[in-house]
Amino acid sequence: MKTILLFASLLVCLTACHTDANKALKQLTVDADSVAINYFKGDGTFDTVVTVKIIRDKNAINKLSELVSDKSTDPEVKCGYDGSLHFFKQDSVIADIYFRMNDEHCMLFSFLQEGKLNATVLSADAKQFLEQVEKN
Repeated sequence: MKTILLFASLLVCLTACHTDANKALKQLTVDADSVAINYFKGDGTFDTVVTVKIIRDKNAINKLSELVSDKSTDPEVKCGYDGSLHFFKQDSVIADIYFRMNDEHCMLFSFLQEGKLNATVLSADAKQFLEQVEKN
């Protein structure tokens, strides 16, 4: 019984930690007034920016904020990058987030938060959003 209780407590603690990190990320990004999205070559390397899109629409920023702060995942996975998001508030960068969306086995957003590497899942909805922005 004690083992089950200990396991349940540990699970709640770990879940709460990830939720707090996601909540902090969302709180930071939702306050942005613009977002610059850099699209790289799409092969996992980030040495070549091929497209840059700027979002100033608050509804689109809020949607993107929801997508990047959705569900935590293992940040130690080495996937490469297909692009980067730079959230701005009053001409200052408030969050830099890298993403991988062109590898179905490795779709994530990764970012530093309080000096620690974190990652969230890049969902099918997030991929669709990023592809749509790139086309427009």
